[in-house]
Amino acid sequence: MKYCPQCTSTLTDTVIDGEARIACAAECGFVFWDNPTPVVAVVVETPDGIVLAHNKAWPEGMFSIITGFLERGETPEQCALRETAEELGLQGNKAEFIGFELFDGRGVGGQIFNQLIIGFYVYAEGEIRLDENELDQAKTISREKIKGWNSATGKILQRWIDGLAH
Repeated sequence: MKYCPQCTSTLTDTVIDGEARIACAAECGFVFWDNPTPVVAVVVETPDGIVLAHNKAWPEGMFSIITGFLERGETPEQCALRETAEELGLQGNKAEFIGFELFDGRGVGGQIFNQLIIGFYVYAEGEIRLDENELDQAKTISREKIKGWNSATGKILQRWIDGLAH
């Protein structure tokens, strides 16, 4: 971001309360706080196992749990159920909170992210019907064989797995 979205003046690096920020040089009051974006990640379980999906934008063979942006006026639980229905065509009745992880880094393709990943578990039934605009493959893995991985979504999945052991 180079220009102020309020007055179109140049943005400059500045320090506010000891933190590096980007603010308007014209002093209109705009500060880019770079707050994390809330994203919901969903461990979806069906009678066949845990569903992992492949996003069309990802490298071949890369799968993850279901994710989606929290929308205005929506609770994280509602988002988890909506994303399960939209992306997989499955219906769940209840979203159970797992935990959260910060994703502050680079994603596939080098895009920089600053997200708060809020994890939920949803048991869902029905026939998987992928959102073909976003996903092109899905697979299910049994509870006994599923494992987390070293990313925010993988850590959410691992928290759920670890919770099964208790």
